[in-house]
Amino acid sequence: MWTEKLQVQGPYNFDLVLERLSLDPLQVVDFTNRTVKVPLYIEKEPIVLQVQAMGNIDEPSFIIKGQSEVYKSKAIERLKKVFHWHQPLEGIARHFRESDLREIFEEHRGTAIVLDFDYYSCLVKCIIHQQLNLSFAHTLTERFVKTFGFQMEGAWFYPTPETTAQLQIEQLRAIQFSGRKAEYVIGLSEQIIQGHLNLDIMEKQSDQEVMDTLIKIRGIGRWTAENFLLFGLGRPNLFPKADIGIQNALKILYGLPQKPTQEEMESYSVKWAPYLSYASLYLWRSIEKRSEKK
Repeated sequence: MWTEKLQVQGPYNFDLVLERLSLDPLQVVDFTNRTVKVPLYIEKEPIVLQVQAMGNIDEPSFIIKGQSEVYKSKAIERLKKVFHWHQPLEGIARHFRESDLREIFEEHRGTAIVLDFDYYSCLVKCIIHQQLNLSFAHTLTERFVKTFGFQMEGAWFYPTPETTAQLQIEQLRAIQFSGRKAEYVIGLSEQIIQGHLNLDIMEKQSDQEVMDTLIKIRGIGRWTAENFLLFGLGRPNLFPKADIGIQNALKILYGLPQKPTQEEMESYSVKWAPYLSYASLYLWRSIEKRSEKK
């Protein structure tokens, strides 16, 4: 086993990261010890790392533990991107201090965008979550992973594209997938194993190139593609205007009688670029917090 300590520039609130991760029943979060287990694929090999927070919001530090030294450096580099340790949040927060979102950014100071742990699981999760309330979406995803995926060192891995492509629609319907959603997930997996879709090369493509590729795939629309860009690839300037959560957050923020129109949302967001992804995250966080207080 190896251990590595990383110092990260503050502000960074890992306790809020754990709080958001814990909404997903597949995540192995320990609030007492401030740890989370992270299942990763490095060069197609599954590995599990443990991330533990040791510092505070202004002076954050982390202890990373893993079993194999072989993939250590690549795994740490992946973690830096997953947890947004590669770019200080202070510059992003400064950008919003003179904006309409300044109070939300103050309230949720140090909240980072945390990416899904691999591209395929991110896209599958986005498809499963389409048009479902969050609670049942998590339940359905958990059933899918625990039925067809595998566990290693206490962490859950999604089934691979090869495994999912071999499933029958009836197997997914047995865990309460709709027939159509089952077709979408199996079809996506077939596209990947047949070589028609390479998610890894999307790292180097523009947002529009990724969007154009994904929306050609059956079952993937703009909302799913935008969520993949944001939570899969970590693109900084995504603002999903069709997202109901963002619409509700803006309605509350501006005291609107109804949800804002697409044109109004476009107008509000002009000054938030080039960090629209963070505007999205903090708007989501603002209504999550309201729900917690009820």
